[in-house]
Amino acid sequence: MPLLTWQLWLAKDVVTEIRLPWQKSLPELTPGRVVQSMLPLLIGIGSPAVAPKRRGNSDGWQTGKTRTPRCRYPVVKKGKGRFQNSSKSIS
Repeated sequence: MPLLTWQLWLAKDVVTEIRLPWQKSLPELTPGRVVQSMLPLLIGIGSPAVAPKRRGNSDGWQTGKTRTPRCRYPVVKKGKGRFQNSSKSIS
């Protein structure tokens, strides 16, 4: 909360007053009026966020790119362990 108040106090001189029709003009902006007037400032600063990605189906495989078959590896089968040959039953 103190950081927010400090930020509004610093922005008080930068923003221009935007008020609703029934509000009277004030000689010094209150924190609420500063919040109300922040939108043009935020639009001017911009956003560090990346533009949104496209929706829907992907573009697919690029045209003209040669496809190579994937590398196949042989199946590894494990032998019988030392306890599988035991004649004792667990039941």
